[in-house]
Amino acid sequence: MTANAVGFALLILGLALLIGKIIRVKVGIVQSLFLPSSIVAGALLLLLGPEVLGRFGGPWGENGLFTEPMVEVWSSLPGLLISVIFATMFLGQQLPTAKRAVKLVGPQLSLGVSLASGQYVVGLLLAALILVPTLAAAPMTGALIEIGFEGGHGTAAGMRPVFDELGFGEGADLAVGLATVGIVGGIVIGIAMINWAVRTGKTEIITGSAKMSIEEQKGLFSKDEYYSAGKMTSRPSSVEPLSLHIAIVTVAILVGLAILEGLRWIEQATYASVMLDENTPLEIFAYVPLFPIALLGGVIVQYVATKAGFAHVIDAQIMLRIQGWALDFLIVAAIATLSLQAIGENIGVFAILAVAGIIFNVALFLLLAPRIIGRYWFERGIGDFGQSMGVTATGLILMRVVDPQAESPAFEAFGYKQLVFEPFFGGGLITAMAVPIIFLTGVWPLFFVMLVVFLVAVLSGLFYFRPREMRDRAEWEKEKGSSGAEQPARE
Repeated sequence: MTANAVGFALLILGLALLIGKIIRVKVGIVQSLFLPSSIVAGALLLLLGPEVLGRFGGPWGENGLFTEPMVEVWSSLPGLLISVIFATMFLGQQLPTAKRAVKLVGPQLSLGVSLASGQYVVGLLLAALILVPTLAAAPMTGALIEIGFEGGHGTAAGMRPVFDELGFGEGADLAVGLATVGIVGGIVIGIAMINWAVRTGKTEIITGSAKMSIEEQKGLFSKDEYYSAGKMTSRPSSVEPLSLHIAIVTVAILVGLAILEGLRWIEQATYASVMLDENTPLEIFAYVPLFPIALLGGVIVQYVATKAGFAHVIDAQIMLRIQGWALDFLIVAAIATLSLQAIGENIGVFAILAVAGIIFNVALFLLLAPRIIGRYWFERGIGDFGQSMGVTATGLILMRVVDPQAESPAFEAFGYKQLVFEPFFGGGLITAMAVPIIFLTGVWPLFFVMLVVFLVAVLSGLFYFRPREMRDRAEWEKEKGSSGAEQPARE
């Protein structure tokens, strides 16, 4: 494969992303579903590629309108770009102490961990009782709800090398398919729940109906809106600020790679000689991908920068732009190379996991959030629901709809929760290690561990955080009743 082939494949991804954006601006149903342009672009390439057009005879050949090297480049990109996404998560962010983070977002963290660990409980239970014995599915299918829903397209595609190495290649395709179902379902169901909550008085900020402007539906800013994409933290005469930030990201990834290789070396020098059977050594880090450790590398780089006094050089907004670029290209490439055949051959497993995941997420949100979060329970909880269905951006979109001016503490609490939550779930260490653990030990050990985590998260919310939160809600309701004042309405 030549450098020109790689470059041309990237150019086609960029062109597809632009076409996806034009479709988002022009097509009403795409706007109403709030579909990201990357998903539209990926679906377009999927239709024109080997999985759809290539299956019909014609002058285009078995790869559709594309060449085999282009498809190979797209297949490799997600595994590379996911490390960029995770490395940038904490770069430029203020790192609070664990005590302060828990104090700020205790109920939020309880809800988020309940959703994530519960997805493992549901998935693993389905795998043990239904999917493996009746549909001959691999035990590792039990981890797919959390990988696809909580992790999203990035995690699902980034886990492909692990799935391939463990002989479960179709797992990545199922996970990417679930991620697509999750992000679309998260928006559609989330908007429906917001309108229900507004009509029934569950929300404190808006009344009437949840609406967004035409510009917001199109994903554009109006002409009088101006937002900075980032801050110049170095003089271009010495180094371009974007180049500097990309260099910092590479350092974070290299730190993560060094940590991972060190863990693998320790593993090989100690317990890897233990054989689970005649063909399977006891290895875990050998199957752990780089991206969750790259997140740790980013935390280390940010910590060092803070202690050394040059944290101001790392701008969070520029890091978000780098992360956003990587995520957009990753989603386009992942969907473009999705194996529809693999999903079709496992349609029963796919449908059961998708339906079970959606039902669990909706039920837990509606049952748990109002019982452990005091004021603004819907505004704060809807973000965690959106994240549990798709990606962080889905949660932010739903919070933006229900709290357009950020009047509630939802965004602040959600942001701090991410600092504690992301290193473990939704693509963190637990997500990365779950599949190898299931491969080595089967379904039940991880099931019982996740069941304990789920129960601890739920019970801590109900018995530790609930009393304080309910006191805050009762005091507010008392003040509201005595003054006769209503919350400001916004449509």
